[in-house]
Amino acid sequence: MTPVLPDGPLMDEAVGRLVRPYTVSDGRTRATFHFTLVTVVLATGVQTQGAFGLEHAQVLALCERPVSVAEVAARMQVPAAVVKVLLSDLAEGGAVVADDAATAPSGHYARPDRDLLEAVRDGLLKRL
Repeated sequence: MTPVLPDGPLMDEAVGRLVRPYTVSDGRTRATFHFTLVTVVLATGVQTQGAFGLEHAQVLALCERPVSVAEVAARMQVPAAVVKVLLSDLAEGGAVVADDAATAPSGHYARPDRDLLEAVRDGLLKRL
């Protein structure tokens, strides 16, 4: 059975966010996996072992489709560093997989396709 998740962070109009971001990650500030803002994450459907909180469930719900770390952070309205810690927890349990869109499989930065970039440039120049 899928838990019912709130649409956003626990907020109070008068007070603001009810749970401070550092409490979401149990005070941890460093992720155990390397994520960038453009890293694309996806839930695997694997059930994780361990006690995860509501925020972990929110991350998993957002990762049902491929989504960037930046988008998860924006939708949860928490700092990206917090999301990276939560994603690390889930990645350790095999609940999410990550693919850094900025790097090639070899781990080196992929060079952009020059022909494609020139075609885009030419198309933009024609519109000006």
